Amino acid sequence: MTVVVRFAPSPTGFLHIGGARTALFNWLFARHHGGIFRLRIEDTDRTRSTPEAVAAIIDGLDWLGLSWNGEIVYQSARAERHAEVARRLLTEGRAYNCFCTPAELEAMRERARAGRRSVRYDGTWRDRDPAEAPPGISPVIRLKAPQQGSTTIRDRVQGDVTVSNTELDDLIILRADGSPTYNLSVVVDDHDMAITDVIRGDDHLNNAFRQTQIYQALDWPIPEFAHVPLIHGPDGTKMSKRHGAVGIDAYRDLGYLPKALRNYLLRLGWSHGDDEIISTEQAINWFDLDAVGRAPARFDFAKLDNLDGHYIRISGDDRLSDLIGQRLEKMLGRPLSELHRTRLLRAMPELKLRPKTLAELAANALFLVEPRPIHADEKAAKLLTSEARYRLAGLLQRLDRTPWQAATLEARVREFTAEKGLGLALVAQPLRAALTGSVASPSIFEVMEILGREETLGRIADAITPE
Repeated sequence: MTVVVRFAPSPTGFLHIGGARTALFNWLFARHHGGIFRLRIEDTDRTRSTPEAVAAIIDGLDWLGLSWNGEIVYQSARAERHAEVARRLLTEGRAYNCFCTPAELEAMRERARAGRRSVRYDGTWRDRDPAEAPPGISPVIRLKAPQQGSTTIRDRVQGDVTVSNTELDDLIILRADGSPTYNLSVVVDDHDMAITDVIRGDDHLNNAFRQTQIYQALDWPIPEFAHVPLIHGPDGTKMSKRHGAVGIDAYRDLGYLPKALRNYLLRLGWSHGDDEIISTEQAINWFDLDAVGRAPARFDFAKLDNLDGHYIRISGDDRLSDLIGQRLEKMLGRPLSELHRTRLLRAMPELKLRPKTLAELAANALFLVEPRPIHADEKAAKLLTSEARYRLAGLLQRLDRTPWQAATLEARVREFTAEKGLGLALVAQPLRAALTGSVASPSIFEVMEILGREETLGRIADAITPE
């Protein structure tokens, strides 16, 4: 039997970090078993579902590299099919019309609360003759759920989980306006899409009992369930906006690479020994549900930063230069010239060694494309004292006659400092401040070669010119 899984988000906002992990687990499970990964948009809540949210979900999955098989299924387009199944259950006597008014349902809830009982439907219309229905009331259709025994979920992550059927009332499967409810729609769609395994967050575990009863009423095969613990913040509480970025789009904007985020999400709740850095090929080969833990995983930005730094260092210089170029163009509000792109590419082998994110890498590379005069940050500005500017002025005359290669430039600067009886740092540090506006950069002599003669001499001249 071919494994078929699905990711089924509700388009009421961005693609949440927890949803992204659920999509990743489904994608890996399908790839591991040579199966199919489907995407279903559960947009039945028409008041909250938006085209912008749908686009954000699709864009987020594309960015993460989680491609799906076949066309996207939109749940709202299948409402008539869902209603048809509800009416079939009604015809077969496995569901019934309920004519309770809102006032009657509220009174039912009040009696339950007064008696300290669970608030649930009491089956008023379960066995009544519909002929007794009051006029002008459009009925809902309720599932005739079993009242004795228990319902057990055989879960690949949580193990066997059982609930007494006395705790599960006759849920509504079709509203009075003819629209299907969530649990019915999910069951019908999963059946019609031939879903074999349902991998989702454990906040859906309670729904699994309801959905199992619907499967049983329809005599349909029940898929395998795997309910994955939620992602918590560093403080152990459910991940939320107060912990920082929660949407995939935010992680992209912060400058994380999709490979790094995929690797990190994989390790949130799943493990393969002590392996931390796991390639996509290894993940597909190793992933299965038996290694998913039952405890909630805690999000750790420091670990994500370290992973992202690793993936930046092993990324190709051409690709990184393109990504950084796009960020720099947004920062500057203008396109980069070919000269600037060439500088980026030449500097990338050293530039990429330390940053943890693309945003940090772009900030470090900004000096390569900034127009003159460049801005010196607070620490760099402190190095450009009047004495340092005097030394740079003397160096400027020497550099004007120097062949423009890093090794020759270094030799000339060392020659200059030796003649003046100075330590190299007393000249190299203010030189770095003048050329990069910072106290940290790749080798200053490599920087000089990359910037070129004209730009380097111009930046030194700017730095020594009194303001």
